Amino acid sequence: MPTAFGDTVIPNIARPSQEQENALLPYHSSPQETELQNLPHITEQPEAQFLLGGTDQNSNTDQSRPSPPPLKLDIQHSSDKVDNSLPSPTSSSTSSQMGRKSEKPRGLNSDRLSSTSIGGQNGHASGSMDSHLESRRKHPSLESPTAASQTAHLMSRDSFSLDEKPPLTPISKGTDTSFFDLPRQDRRNFLLLVLLYFLQGIPMGLATGSVPFLLKSHLSYGQIGVFSLASYPYSLKLLWSPIVDAVWSPKLGRRKSWILPIQTLSGLGMIYLGGRIKDMMVSAGANDGSGVWSFTGWWFFLVFLCATQDIAVDGWALTLLSLPNISYASTAQTVGLTAGHFLSYTVFLAFNSPEFANRWFRSTPSEVGVMTLGGYLTFAGWAYLIVTVGLAMLKREEKTKEKDSVMEVYRSMIGILKLKNVQSIIIVHLIAKIGFQANDGVTNLKLLDKGFSQEDLALTVLIDFPFEISLGYYAGRWSTAYPAMHVWCWAFIGRLFAAIIAQGVVMIFPKDGVQTWYLLTVIASHIFSTFTNTVMFVAISAFHAKISDPLIGGTYMTLLATVSNLGGTFPRIFTLKLVDYFTIATCHPPLEPPKDPSTLKGDLITTPFSCALEAQKHRCLDGGGTCDISRDGYYITNVICVIIGVVTFWGYIRPAALKLQGLPLRAWRLVDPDTR
Repeated sequence: MPTAFGDTVIPNIARPSQEQENALLPYHSSPQETELQNLPHITEQPEAQFLLGGTDQNSNTDQSRPSPPPLKLDIQHSSDKVDNSLPSPTSSSTSSQMGRKSEKPRGLNSDRLSSTSIGGQNGHASGSMDSHLESRRKHPSLESPTAASQTAHLMSRDSFSLDEKPPLTPISKGTDTSFFDLPRQDRRNFLLLVLLYFLQGIPMGLATGSVPFLLKSHLSYGQIGVFSLASYPYSLKLLWSPIVDAVWSPKLGRRKSWILPIQTLSGLGMIYLGGRIKDMMVSAGANDGSGVWSFTGWWFFLVFLCATQDIAVDGWALTLLSLPNISYASTAQTVGLTAGHFLSYTVFLAFNSPEFANRWFRSTPSEVGVMTLGGYLTFAGWAYLIVTVGLAMLKREEKTKEKDSVMEVYRSMIGILKLKNVQSIIIVHLIAKIGFQANDGVTNLKLLDKGFSQEDLALTVLIDFPFEISLGYYAGRWSTAYPAMHVWCWAFIGRLFAAIIAQGVVMIFPKDGVQTWYLLTVIASHIFSTFTNTVMFVAISAFHAKISDPLIGGTYMTLLATVSNLGGTFPRIFTLKLVDYFTIATCHPPLEPPKDPSTLKGDLITTPFSCALEAQKHRCLDGGGTCDISRDGYYITNVICVIIGVVTFWGYIRPAALKLQGLPLRAWRLVDPDTR
């Protein structure tokens, strides 16, 4: 069964100790609380409500409460009261001695833990959420003893009594734990999560990094914005996440039922694209970019597969890691996705660059790089298939009993969306990334327009990579030791400054070409921007892991991750179009026609026209003209984005984030109808 040290099975012991018996109980149910759930006709006195989860308006404070008076219970039968010496429920005559069948007391559910499980002194998760973490596992192991058998055994003990206060549930506090301090099972599962997230990062690095870069020579900013729609499945995966949570094969396991076939399809899809990608890119740029929609459709399907895999991996992460180390799930996601993105973006662009290859790997220059996009896709596809086979053979997933229907999971998702606190964090996510859109989506492309070489850009991101990995690790530790949303807010401010600094770096681009001082400036600016971006991502992921209800972990995590991704994707297409809209550029014909017209790549330019779009710019340069930019839309768009970011942060985002951080965990839980 799931334990604090991973997905293991506890062997049967003839006479377990008190601590072992308590460990077998579901989380947030002490022995006495489990015993009470199986007693007939318990009439609660006002004092009992304090212990059994009554409403407490002030339960989100950290102040200690005075000890409540002893619990008084009246146990009634059909006509007479009985004495306090209760017979063991293991006896076959229990029902006849009690006078009637045992019934559940009002407000308690012995069959299934409700989402408002007892914890803390008042029956809820007491204290602020940054220091307390509620835990329940949804699917007990098939080998686990039932709650009824545990209750029967405990009530048969001589030490059993209803006169003592229930012991408090152990609550894990935030600790700064390094990777090597983790239990062995957690370390192994952490590395597995890193590998699975790494695979997701490979196609995502291509779709959001390398491919738009390679399309820049064929498409305008607005047309590249159309291709950005390929990343939308990550923002829409909430629509099918309940299906991933509810439909699965008991033979393969709840999560492997989806991970194995999805990774297989992804690998085959990348092998297919690898043999045709060159012709597809040419078609995408033909007829003024009219083919970009069909090209986007292929990548949309590939990203759709990655998003579906992400749903399953996110849900698995909540049970692979033990409760005190659950924040390492966000660290694994950061490290894995960053490494995959780095391989598909930085490493690939470096080896795809003819300049980089000619400088470091060749004695005879060539017009092509060491690695092509088709060759890389084929290599990644086979890597997917190999890892999938290894996962199927070497990793066993815990067997489970319960299986919800698709409609039940959809109803749970709708219930989550109705929670006011969830609605607040959705609003925060949808507006939080507007301030960074121009910096994230346009700055690198604008540097290339200015004359920054592909080789220098690859070197910049290459140097940035170790910083991103190490900062992701430490950001996970900071989010464990400190309130996650406090860390997120500080990183938000830094990211706004990073956007301003990036614009200044573009503005001071040297007229005589890139020099060492400017390259170092770009690298420093890039590292600072990556630092703030990574800290924000890890902090909000850690916050999601803490507030997500493990009963519906996959759906809950997916909902929060979806709106977070949507906040970064839906403004992107509008931002890129704004850059084209605000840009004013004019193509001036050459002062003197060339002596040899055959040297021109296009028709000779004879009259001025606008060259704000990429296709018009290429026509101008190929015809011997000069494209003069009198107003760069990037600067205006970035300033607008930063202003929106500052106003929304101080006006709504920061107050809302700190308020959400201070809520108890029960504010994020669905209420089981049986407990109402």
